[in-house]
Amino acid sequence: MEEKKVAVLIASGFEEGETLTIVDIIRRANITCHLIGFEKELCGAHDIQVVCDDVISEAVIDYDMVVLPGGYGNAQALRDSDLVIHILKEMDKQGKFIGAMCAAPIALERAGVLEGRNYTAYRGYDQKIHSGNYLEDIVVRDGNLLTSRGPATVYAYSYALVDALGGDSEAVKKSYGLL
Repeated sequence: MEEKKVAVLIASGFEEGETLTIVDIIRRANITCHLIGFEKELCGAHDIQVVCDDVISEAVIDYDMVVLPGGYGNAQALRDSDLVIHILKEMDKQGKFIGAMCAAPIALERAGVLEGRNYTAYRGYDQKIHSGNYLEDIVVRDGNLLTSRGPATVYAYSYALVDALGGDSEAVKKSYGLL
């Protein structure tokens, strides 16, 4: 398999359980995954400090997949960043994978990525997001777009991200003792 690269974008207030599980499972699948923040060191929604691999820049466009975890503060910062919106638009135009879960699909809406597409998000976000077709599934894939509900769905979502990239989620599940 050609080496794939995933960028997980975060700002202060990111949902730690979602973010760290996504990075962990993708890395366990032997796929390069970088935690990329608005700053090098960030604090999550539950006061867990992380050190990012890099600071966000246009270089993210060169990745095969970008993933936006939830956490209300994170989702707002991602949505309000012109650079993130530019990255999302460009990656979508190139047909690269775009993922978002929990509250983060609000950034996808601002970028125009949800227009005419199926998606899911955290409970109640079907009332906050006015484009796209909201579904209550745990994970929704619509072409290059992968979305999920929230902390309780992060394992299923992370496995779906691995599979979309051509990785072996079954091997990761076995390493966790699930199979």
